[in-house]
This record gives sequence, structure tokens and C-alpha cells, in this order.
Amino acid sequence: MGTVWTRLIFHVETMTALDAVVAVIDVVLIAYITYRILILIRGTRAIHLVQGLIILLTLTVVSGWFNLSAINWLLEQIQLSLLVAVPIVFQPELRRALEHVGRGRLFGPGIAVLERPDLEQLLRDLGRALKTMSRNKVGALIVLERETGLEDVAETGIRIDGQVSSEFLVNIFIPNTPLHDGAVIIRGNRVVAAACFLPLTESEVDPKMGGRHRAALGITEQTDAVVLVVSEENGAISLARSGKLVRNLDDETVREMLYELLSANDRSSILSYLSTSGGGDGE
Repeated sequence: MGTVWTRLIFHVETMTALDAVVAVIDVVLIAYITYRILILIRGTRAIHLVQGLIILLTLTVVSGWFNLSAINWLLEQIQLSLLVAVPIVFQPELRRALEHVGRGRLFGPGIAVLERPDLEQLLRDLGRALKTMSRNKVGALIVLERETGLEDVAETGIRIDGQVSSEFLVNIFIPNTPLHDGAVIIRGNRVVAAACFLPLTESEVDPKMGGRHRAALGITEQTDAVVLVVSEENGAISLARSGKLVRNLDDETVREMLYELLSANDRSSILSYLSTSGGGDGE
């Protein structure tokens, strides 16, 4: 150990000013990347897996210090197997991370390109549709595409490519009609597809939470989409984004939140809304 410290001290003493600057930049970059990764996985099941990995690495180091050869060998073998297991277990989070890295204005600009009058008209139509479906307890699941493309999700349903209107959306979700069961995908101000299947969340949620809400959380954990849910049980309106769900909203509040989200403002008020979630709404 003394030899290691001697080499480290000698290395520090022989560093030039340029080497010191590069070292500082290197440390800052690593710290920033670590911070962004923690932000990315915060609130998902990955955070518990990361805690488990930290404990495993700590035990490996400690067993090496105390010369516990058998335990140290076993822990090292477990780490080797994790090289294969981690990409599989972390698949949703890795997908999200890669989408964040590759996302940009040139890649699927989505709804953010709508001009203000078109966006306001879209929000009026959504507000009227939500109000009608909530009053009549018509279950609905509406996915608003943003920068992450949802073409793979749209392919699971029925292609439509129709102009968004409140009447159109209400008609789609009327019970016992061909397209009512599943999600509607909206790109810009057009309905791309209906009766689409969404991935269910793998996070721990309220047992009372129904399938629509679980699907809303699932797609927002993997993409940057915004999802609107109307409960068939009690007509409650919910909004999901980034794996968080806000419940029991009125149509006017939803319109205000959507305006901030879809106009790329993402203000702190929205983040505070999404920081907590309430009780179950049923389906």
C-alpha cells in the first residue's frame, strides 16, 4: 500500500499545469455523466439494481482487503456473469438512455413542431374529449408522441391517419366499438393509429391501479411520450410522463399542463405535479 501511495504522490508532483487541467476536466465529466445516469434511473426499478451492484462491489473490495480468497473469487465470478445479465435486466433503462443520447431536432421532432394556433386547437379538442369521456365514464388511453418516435407502437394497432377532433376521439373510445380497446397514438395534430398495445410498467405500483394506468406508466418509462388516461370506473382523468402519474385532474388543468409540456417549456410546476402520485383509480 505504501508503494502505491508513493507512486501516486510522485505522479502528482510531476504533473504539469496542462495535465492538472485535463485531470480536472476528466473528473468533472465523469461526475456529470454519473449525475445524468442517476437522474435517468431515478424513480425506476433500476435504482434498486444499482444499489445492489454497489453493495456487491463493496463486498468484493472488502473481501480482498481481508484476504477472504473463496468469497472474493465467488464475488468476482458473479461480476463476470453480470456482464451478460445487466444489459438484459436494464434493457428498458438502456433503451431510454440511448434515446436520450440520440434524441435531437432532426430525429422525430414530433408534436413540438406544431405552430401555436395548431397546438391550442389540439388542446381544445383534447380538453373537450376528456371532459365528455370523464362525464360519461368512457375509458380512454391517449398517447401524445413527442421526440421519441412511436412507430413500433403504432404498428401494433390499426392505422388511421385522421385529423384530431373531440368528436373523433370520443367516438373511438365508445365501448363495444372496434377500436375502443387499446391506446390511440397522436403525432402532431393527427391520430396515427388506434387499438394499440402498450408495454405495462415493471415498477411497483398501487395494486388498485388498472391496466390503462399501468400501460400509461410503461410507455412513459421507455419514451418521452405524454399519456392521458380516463378511468372507466369513476371517470377520473390522469396524466403520465417520465414514469410518473398525476391523477384526479380536471380538463382545464390538463390543458395547462399539456401546453407547458408540448410547447417544450417543461417548467418546474409540471415537475412538481409529477413528483408524486395518488391512490388507484381502477381501470
